Amino acid sequence: MNRFPDIAAWRRAGAEDAVLAAWAGPWALCFAVQSDSVANVFAVQEGRVQPGEASPAFTLRAPGSVWAKFLAPVPPRHHHGIFAMMYRVPEFAIDGDLLCFMQHAHIARRVLEIGKWLALGNAAPAPVSLQPRTGVRPVPAVSGGYVPVTAQGTAYHVYYEAAGEGRDLLCLHTAGADGRQFHGLMADPRITAGHRLVAFDLPWHGKSPPPDGAIPGSWRLNTDLYVELIMGFVAAAKLDRPIVLGASMSGEICLELALRHPEAFRGIVACEASDKIERRQTHWAAHPQVNQAYFVPEWIRALCAPQSPAEYAEAIAWHYAQGGPAVFFGDIAFYSGDWDARQRVGRIDTNRVPLFMLTGEYDYSCTVEHSQATAAKIAGVRFQAMPGIGHFPFAENPALFADYLLPILRDLGD
Repeated sequence: MNRFPDIAAWRRAGAEDAVLAAWAGPWALCFAVQSDSVANVFAVQEGRVQPGEASPAFTLRAPGSVWAKFLAPVPPRHHHGIFAMMYRVPEFAIDGDLLCFMQHAHIARRVLEIGKWLALGNAAPAPVSLQPRTGVRPVPAVSGGYVPVTAQGTAYHVYYEAAGEGRDLLCLHTAGADGRQFHGLMADPRITAGHRLVAFDLPWHGKSPPPDGAIPGSWRLNTDLYVELIMGFVAAAKLDRPIVLGASMSGEICLELALRHPEAFRGIVACEASDKIERRQTHWAAHPQVNQAYFVPEWIRALCAPQSPAEYAEAIAWHYAQGGPAVFFGDIAFYSGDWDARQRVGRIDTNRVPLFMLTGEYDYSCTVEHSQATAAKIAGVRFQAMPGIGHFPFAENPALFADYLLPILRDLGD
C-alpha cells in the first residue's frame, strides 16, 4: 500500500498495543507524523494512544515519497528507521522539542511500527518486532574466565569466553556491547570445527568490571588505550598469533592493529571500518534527562538491516540497554572522536598481514562508500560489500555473515 493507514484505525491499534502498554509510566506524550501536508497526531497516556487531537511536542516530517520507502516490506537502505533517515535522508526532519523526542524515541518508533504493520495490510495487533522471526537462536557451548590485563598503568580483570577448537580467532565487540555478540558465531559448527573463537569484554563492559575506585561515568576510550588493552589480553590469554575480527569501533581498531602490530596476527578482518567517522557522538547518551537504557538501544536499532532475524536484533538492543553509565558515550569518544587514520591507513602493509574489509549494505553510520574510500587507500586489501546486513554483521545475522567469513578463514588457513 505504501501509505499510512487511516488515522482512526492507527489510533485504535495503538490504544490496544501490548508494547506501549508495557511502557506505561509517569509520562505522557503528544507527537505527530507528517506526510506531505497531512499530520497524524498521537497522544499517548498511561501506555495507550488516546482519541482526539492535541498539540504535538515534536513532528516527524517527510514527503510521502520518503514514507513510502519506509513503509515498503523491505525498505531500501537508509529508509528503515528513524535515526537512519535522520542521518542519511535530507528530506526527513524532526521538528519541535528535540529533547522530548530523544526521551521518547522508543515510543515514536513503536507507533510508526504499528502504522507500518497496518499499512502492509495486516490486522492489529502488531508483533513485538516487524523483523523476521525464525524461532531459532542456538546456544553456544562456551567456557569463560578472567585474566589480568594492565593498560596505561591501570590493572583490570578482563572476562572472556571461548568456543571451538583450532586456530585462535580473536573477536572484538562493538561500542557499548560485550562478547555476547559472538554467541551466534560460537554456535556455528562450520566455524568452531577449525577455529577457537575468543571474545573478551572490554573493561567497564559486560562482565569486565571497572577498576577499583573508578568514578562511574568516567570511562573514555582512545586509540592508544584500546590497542594496549587488546595486546595485553592477547598476551594474558596466551593467544597464538590469532586472526582478529571486529566491526564498527572494533573494525576501526583492526586497522590500527594492522598498522602497529601486523606480525602479531595471522590475518585481520575489519568490518564496518573507515579511517574516520563523523557525527556519531551524541550527548543524549549521557544526558541526565534521557533514560540511557531506552535511548541507546534506539540510537543503534536502525543500524541493523530489516532482514536480520528479530531474535538477534532484539538481543543487540538488550545488550545496549544494559550498559553502565556513559559507557557507550565513552566508547563513541573513540569511534567518532579520537579515531582518525586518514593520513595513516595508506601505510598498512598487507604483505605483513592480510587485511580484509567487509561492510553491510544497511550500515548508515559507516556506509559501504565510507569503507570503499578507506580500502582504496590500502594496497592489497580485499574489500567486499555485504547485501542484506547492517552495522553488526556477526551479531545481527551470524549465519549470513558466516558465509562471508568462512572463505576468508579458508584463505588464512595453513
